[in-house]
Amino acid sequence: MSYTIPAQTRTEIGKGSSRRLRHAGQVPAVIYGAGKEPVSIVFDHKDIINIQTNDDFYTSVLTIVLDGKEVNVRAQAMQRHVFKPIIEHVDFVYA
Repeated sequence: MSYTIPAQTRTEIGKGSSRRLRHAGQVPAVIYGAGKEPVSIVFDHKDIINIQTNDDFYTSVLTIVLDGKEVNVRAQAMQRHVFKPIIEHVDFVYA
């Protein structure tokens, strides 16, 4: 199954900025990989909360539409809230 997540490049980086994004219903994330610069991104929480429950989400190649360009990635790590069903941060690697 193929998953597509629309995202934007994140310009403000830091703890305060990430907290403001989470409060607004968005998820901060980063895309990194060998030979490429890391890219900080942000996307809506509603875009990932349901698809991340599928088992193949973690093993398949995902498509992130980043500012009009499609980027193929894999989910590397995901940080969740301790008891709420909230995703706090996601690490992606280039596929």
